[in-house]
Amino acid sequence: MLCLTDIIRDHEPSLQPLLRAVEEAPTLTALLVAVWPLARLLAIHVVASVLAERAQRPTSWPPCPLCGAGLESKGLLKRQVISLFGPLQWRRRVGRCPQGCHLPHVAPLDEELEVRPHQRTSGELQALGCALAVFVPFATAATLLGWYSGRLVSPQAVWGWVQAAGQRAMATLQAHLDALATGALPPEEPLTAEHAVMPLLLGADGVMVPIRPEVGTPKGKTTWREVKVGVLARLGQHRTRAGQVVTHLHQRRLVAVLGNIEALKSRLWLEAVRQGITNAPRVVWLSDGARGLWRVFEECFTAYATGVLDFYHAAQHLWKGAAAWFDGRTTQARRWFEAARHRLRHGQDDGILADLAAAVDMEGLPATARATLHKVYAYLDQHRDHLDYAAYKALGLPLGSGMVESACKWLIQQRFKGVGMRWSETGFDHLLHLRLAWVNGSFETLFQIRLQPSPNT
Repeated sequence: MLCLTDIIRDHEPSLQPLLRAVEEAPTLTALLVAVWPLARLLAIHVVASVLAERAQRPTSWPPCPLCGAGLESKGLLKRQVISLFGPLQWRRRVGRCPQGCHLPHVAPLDEELEVRPHQRTSGELQALGCALAVFVPFATAATLLGWYSGRLVSPQAVWGWVQAAGQRAMATLQAHLDALATGALPPEEPLTAEHAVMPLLLGADGVMVPIRPEVGTPKGKTTWREVKVGVLARLGQHRTRAGQVVTHLHQRRLVAVLGNIEALKSRLWLEAVRQGITNAPRVVWLSDGARGLWRVFEECFTAYATGVLDFYHAAQHLWKGAAAWFDGRTTQARRWFEAARHRLRHGQDDGILADLAAAVDMEGLPATARATLHKVYAYLDQHRDHLDYAAYKALGLPLGSGMVESACKWLIQQRFKGVGMRWSETGFDHLLHLRLAWVNGSFETLFQIRLQPSPNT
């Protein structure tokens, strides 16, 4: 460090104020805060030096795309982008057609560096901005990025980066769905030996989001649309300090769509193949009683999975039946409900259905109560094959779809349903796919850059 500071003092007088601020910092926090602007400038100097050296290397010029003549150098021109460390400038050689063809400057070094024409911000700055926007509003992401980079970043710039990255994520997904439609199955995601022997859980639910009714304007009454969310995970077990065995999700993957049930079905099947549904020792479908979700189960997963109706939704229907049958304010209604819930939990659903059938046929029962009891009976009878909760518990399977509901809250509600938030459909889709990419471990692939620490660090 002494050698480095001596070099800075002798050769970089412009950095003297920053170096003094570091040396005079009274606390460790102040020291680290003071050294960051110095580190940014040193990084800029190092990168600029490397780029200057590369610009002097011999250039191989391609032929003109219009006439075929070999392009010729027209000298060095300046290029600038805003990087994570601040403004970065360098000069690179540009070429034009000797025949005067009208085409933009050709800069081989730009292509080598994967810098696009008219690009104003570097890829790592965009990647970090999008990563922040996954979790916080665009204005907050811009502020945090400005603190880190030392440059003013606008929320509109972050929004634009999210749109571009979201489009790439959506295009990649659509390519995979198109391939699946032709019978080309995707490769399975690698699993550890520990996870490979665990049951595979699948489930789905829906959550409403506020959408702007008119494109390009915040005016108009909010339209609420349903986002369908699917969860896939390996089911492990964890023993707490109190000795209780609880279910723990491993390798959780999410799918979601602002669309119809058919769009969810194709996405769920694509991810199920990736997660090894054909090789899993046991597959479980866990959902509430929504008809569309169970239709997805029947059309895609009955050959592989055991269907489990969410116990707590089933119990809610039992209470509706008890309240209609006896009057929900009476002790008799509560007693029947508690006994029926206990029987349901321990595999005695046939007795409950017999009780409900007898109640439907009772004389003197009000028409509204009879209709409610009939609906409860039909609901449980339709799911008769999905009510064996005693057997499910013995296998270590969860009985409630809380993990699906929590995924909806984390994926959708925490980011898209803040105070005053309303989304355009395209803006919502782009950010949704970035959040999906983050939780599914494919976010960094969109930018071909590593943001997270290496597992070995």
